[in-house]
Amino acid sequence: MQVILLERVAKLGQMGDVVDVKSGYARNFLLPQGKAKTASAANLAAFETMKAQLEARNLETKAEAETLAEKLDGQQFIVIRSASDAGALYGSVTPRDAADAATEAGFTVDKKQIVLIAPIKDLGLHAVAVKLHPEVEVTINMNVARSQEEAELQASGKSIQELAAEEEAAAEFEIAELFDDIGSAASDDDELAPAEEAPAEDNTNA
Repeated sequence: MQVILLERVAKLGQMGDVVDVKSGYARNFLLPQGKAKTASAANLAAFETMKAQLEARNLETKAEAETLAEKLDGQQFIVIRSASDAGALYGSVTPRDAADAATEAGFTVDKKQIVLIAPIKDLGLHAVAVKLHPEVEVTINMNVARSQEEAELQASGKSIQELAAEEEAAAEFEIAELFDDIGSAASDDDELAPAEEAPAEDNTNA
């Protein structure tokens, strides 16, 4: 199926290009999203008359996207989720979750702009692409943690495995200290215990 692109579409073409695409891709994505029109003679003629307007609108939205990109690029957003000790999430972080986290922080981001190959299913820092405009893309970081404190530690560069190892070491240290205290207490008790009296000698003459 031939369509004429009304804006740049990644891996497909630039505004005004007439390209061949699968019918399903055109009907389910390009046409309803307003990214293209069927390449009929009437639509081609209409495009030529509105080309200047489309280009002007594209430049305007691109400028707006670039302004937002300067503020958004590299930002880190915290998402709190339940997870196993190994770091596997009970559920996942989706494009909607990423968009909501950015929006709550004051950035206008739609879930359709979040580019996730697959949902996030592990704790940690995850780089996520955000396509603000066909020609403007930035990267944000999703800090997925079980608590605010854990998120802060992850942000400082520590992995879940390192945090787990530190917690295990701390627990072992506490246990060792507990046994040392018990040993010391037992030693003190031994020192305080009165010495047993020696049996009195029998001075009775036979």
